[in-house]
Amino acid sequence: MFRALLLFLVVSPAFGQVRLNTLVVKPKEVYELKGTDILVVDTLILMDSATLVLNKLKPENFIHAKKLVFYKGSLIDGKGVHGLAGRPGRSGPSSSAPCSNGGTGLQGTEGTNGGHGISLFLSFQDIVLHGVPTIDVSGGDAGDGGKGGLGGGGGTGTRLCAGGNGGVGGPGSNGGNGGHAGTLTFQAKRIPELRSMLGEQILIRNYGGNPGLGGEGGSGGYAGLNATGKSSLDGKTGKKGQRGKDGQPGKPGAIIFLDK
Repeated sequence: MFRALLLFLVVSPAFGQVRLNTLVVKPKEVYELKGTDILVVDTLILMDSATLVLNKLKPENFIHAKKLVFYKGSLIDGKGVHGLAGRPGRSGPSSSAPCSNGGTGLQGTEGTNGGHGISLFLSFQDIVLHGVPTIDVSGGDAGDGGKGGLGGGGGTGTRLCAGGNGGVGGPGSNGGNGGHAGTLTFQAKRIPELRSMLGEQILIRNYGGNPGLGGEGGSGGYAGLNATGKSSLDGKTGKKGQRGKDGQPGKPGAIIFLDK
């Protein structure tokens, strides 16, 4: 939910543009670009801790402004969405029959990939800083792989047969890949001055998303014990399942400067 001060709003259905005289996002409020990936505004003002969320359904967004005004903690959010963690696998069935082995645990589901960061083209003539803003086009973190299911327990032994072996634990699933960061393109009049602002007066986040971790293998099932009490006739504990593979990290994004 958001509220923002909008003056002279025009939406162009032909090009999907939002054209504004002035857009003021108030302190701690959120303004989302919906139904468009192009914002054309004379003056864009982000107050303290205000957030402008880019249209994350589009891989590229464009902001054309005559004047940008940023206050402390303001944010342009183009970060990729986070991936989802995989579900754990089901446990293998434990044996109810004497001297029989437990079932193998099932594999978990894979973690999903992180979303790619939004590539942003930011064109402006003048910029005024009343605090340190952040522009975030990082890739989203990936989801971890699901853990393997537990191995089922072995059946009890009798005087005629040894106890059943525990089932093997299910394998863990692979983690997802981190999302790639978007490309940030600045088009401005005073490029050398803008370059000197980055890192201290304007924070840029264009990191690749973290990879998802491979899921742990499920623990092996318990051994079936022999009813006579002879440990030599007990079954064997099931082996732990194999761990899933870690995903790949996302690639960092580029920063491009264009003279206006």
